[in-house]
Amino acid sequence: GRCAPGQVPKDGMNDRAPLCRLDEIPDEGAIGVHVPSATGGFDLIVLRRGEQAWAYHNECPHAGRPLDYAPGRFLVSEPRVVRAVHGATFAGEKGSCLGGPARGGLVGLPVDVVDGVVRLR
Repeated sequence: GRCAPGQVPKDGMNDRAPLCRLDEIPDEGAIGVHVPSATGGFDLIVLRRGEQAWAYHNECPHAGRPLDYAPGRFLVSEPRVVRAVHGATFAGEKGSCLGGPARGGLVGLPVDVVDGVVRLR
């Protein structure tokens, strides 16, 4: 049950659902979060820089595979996400492709940080 790129199931999902606490994400790092829904849910990568957070579908546009090199572990450097297998590199704040074999950017979801909790907008 993975989502097609660009599609976010709304059925059975609270739009303001909390994803995680901001302090669970290492500063300048990222964690993986599973969002349950009536259709089986989907996986996100949530990045942090100081008091800000960004969320993207955990799927590389190059081959449709997860970005983590081990469950919940991501290569993040200078707010960039690097897919370990083929070296596709994405901007942490925009999700745009910076290099490697991917032709498109990451599919983002808008989030807000409210009282130290990262929530879907």
